[in-house]
Amino acid sequence: MKYSLLDLAPIPEGSSPAEAIANSVALARAAEEAGYNRHWLAEHHNSRGIASSATSVLIGHIAAATSRIRVGSGGVMLPNHAPLAIAEQFGTLATIYPGRIDLGLGRAPGTDMATARALRRHMDQTDSFPRDVGELLAYLGDAQPGQRLHAVPGEGTHVPIWILGSSLYGAQLAAQLGLPYAFASHFAPDHLEQAADIYRRSFRPSEYLEKPYFMMAMSVYAGDSDAEGAYLRTSMQQGFIKLRQGDPGPLPRPVKDIYDLYDPEIVEMVDRAFAVSATGSAETVRAQLEALLRQHGPDEVILASQIHDPAKRIRSFQIAAEQLQSLGHEASHGAAPMMA
Repeated sequence: MKYSLLDLAPIPEGSSPAEAIANSVALARAAEEAGYNRHWLAEHHNSRGIASSATSVLIGHIAAATSRIRVGSGGVMLPNHAPLAIAEQFGTLATIYPGRIDLGLGRAPGTDMATARALRRHMDQTDSFPRDVGELLAYLGDAQPGQRLHAVPGEGTHVPIWILGSSLYGAQLAAQLGLPYAFASHFAPDHLEQAADIYRRSFRPSEYLEKPYFMMAMSVYAGDSDAEGAYLRTSMQQGFIKLRQGDPGPLPRPVKDIYDLYDPEIVEMVDRAFAVSATGSAETVRAQLEALLRQHGPDEVILASQIHDPAKRIRSFQIAAEQLQSLGHEASHGAAPMMA
């Protein structure tokens, strides 16, 4: 099993978007050395705490700063974009960095409805996601007789497309289309087992993939001790609570005791949402990783970590990679081939 990394390019309190982007470059280089298979970036908008809004631009920047690791979207929120524009963007990336670009697609807007209206200009209530995915697949595939619209660059690049989801919808669509599927269990664990089962049972082999390929997302907060891991995790806890309260902002500084700020029931709500995670020392993280991976049996795991200190964030991912390797999971030391 390979392991990968999900990056929101967080903007910590007291920092700037420029520093956040530089931190993501440093993280990608460290991840490449630690054997991570992919470095994915997520599209979010109207957030003072996330610097990955122009996702394809940042993917190109990260790919230019690295040499082997795959770089892609985790994901692009397709309802915000015309499929042809995304095909051209990712086709251009794949032309510059052949064999290294992934295109993960989400169905949610990745923002609030006011921002979604600003992005799309005209809100369409119909669900065009399956049709738009089909368009993208066609644009990135080989030209067909009589085809009038062409993505240039893009056509013939066969950029691997992934379906992302936090509910059962994405599992069903990925299975129907014969595409790899990534489940956002790092913040939506409730349907993890059911989504994986539906995807695997309903999967139809396709020209893109012969058998199901399931990626599970989880959070990791690893430090020199259990106490440090819990301390680092408090930034995410605070940020998630602020988001739920309608007050998103830069990633908060960690605190010694989260219960000094919030009632136990609020913290418990966060911990339920982030139940698929590993927090603590290397030994504790190893045991938690082993238990979760044995229970769910993913083909690949993708790790997320919202940590205020960029150096501590890199170290957390390094510890996680060391523990995954000690469990026998595969470090990636070259560009992974396209799945077919």
